[in-house]
Amino acid sequence: MNKSRVLMDRRRRRNRYQVRKAADGRPRLSVFRSGKNIYVQVIEDGEGRTVAAASTLDKDLRGTVKGGDNIAAAKAVGALIAERAKAAGISQVVFDRGGYIYHGRVRALAEAAREGGLEF
Repeated sequence: MNKSRVLMDRRRRRNRYQVRKAADGRPRLSVFRSGKNIYVQVIEDGEGRTVAAASTLDKDLRGTVKGGDNIAAAKAVGALIAERAKAAGISQVVFDRGGYIYHGRVRALAEAAREGGLEF
């Protein structure tokens, strides 16, 4: 395997351990960032199901964001996931950034989700 991929997986495992330890029954807000898009979902780990999901590929966002690989798109996805989680009755989550640094698109998504009403 590629060395950078191995290091990414190591960071992801280390972060996931800390997230599950701090979760205390709250759902997990998991972020995946690709080169072209950003995806986020709220996951109930106890039940093993996805409660809400959003990405830059959603029909609601396609016309409003230009490309999915910028901070503006991440902010739009953060606001959308907060709205969908609130509709599902979830107000508190634990943030799972995966192996990504809390910077740039990941940070913009988290801040927009907080402004949308999610607490973490």
